[in-house]
Amino acid sequence: MGTLSSLRDTKTVLLTTYKRDGTAVDTPVSIAFDGDRAFFRSYDKAWKTKRLRNNPSVKVAPATLKGAATGPAIDARAILLDGAEAKLAARALARRHRVLQAVVVPVTHRLARYQTMHYELVA
Repeated sequence: MGTLSSLRDTKTVLLTTYKRDGTAVDTPVSIAFDGDRAFFRSYDKAWKTKRLRNNPSVKVAPATLKGAATGPAIDARAILLDGAEAKLAARALARRHRVLQAVVVPVTHRLARYQTMHYELVA
């Protein structure tokens, strides 16, 4: 993981994804770690998920909850997880963000009939 370890003390990162035309789009997301692995989640109909499907290259920077970057950005790739790997990411997020990612986001996704997508960040 290397450079992503600098994000270990932050709970929110500014995730920069890219449109097909190369335009950068910034979105704050919750981040969690399991050992040296970094995870975040989204849902199937989110624009960032569609952008990640087309281009998994991202930048991540420590950020405030509202998405203001508080440090330098790191180049990474977002890898879509499934099965046991996705469950590992979900547990890590629930441990780190006990209310938001353990309760609020899963219930919201279920009620809206969204499919939750878990990603690993790899520098």
